[in-house]
Amino acid sequence: MLKKRLTFWNKNYFACMILGTLLGTYLDLYFVGKKMYQFPVRPLPEIFSVNIAFTLLGLPLFVLVFVYFTSQVNKWGKAGLILFASLLMPIFEKFAEEVGFFVHSDQWEHLYTFFGYFLFFSIISGFYQWLDK
Repeated sequence: MLKKRLTFWNKNYFACMILGTLLGTYLDLYFVGKKMYQFPVRPLPEIFSVNIAFTLLGLPLFVLVFVYFTSQVNKWGKAGLILFASLLMPIFEKFAEEVGFFVHSDQWEHLYTFFGYFLFFSIISGFYQWLDK
């Protein structure tokens, strides 16, 4: 009897998770270095200036879910999901600030978050489409 493959996981999802983790980590390092934001609560603060729990666990899982759902819809559905997820990120960011996980400089605008994640999700979605061909 053949085993049924788990449809929620394949090598292309893994590659997207790796790309998302690398992009997210480098962007966090860049913006923390530019003092645009900081992570006051983070694992191993004496070693890492970014929240490695988010970049190594949260972000890959979020990318996995995002890629799974975008792989299930047509191009308009993908565009809608990218827009919806990008609109949610500033809300999550404000929540993270409220609970003390995230602090922005006075120069930061939450609109940057929307456009940054819009670009991030577009890259991840395009990368998945390219791999899936």
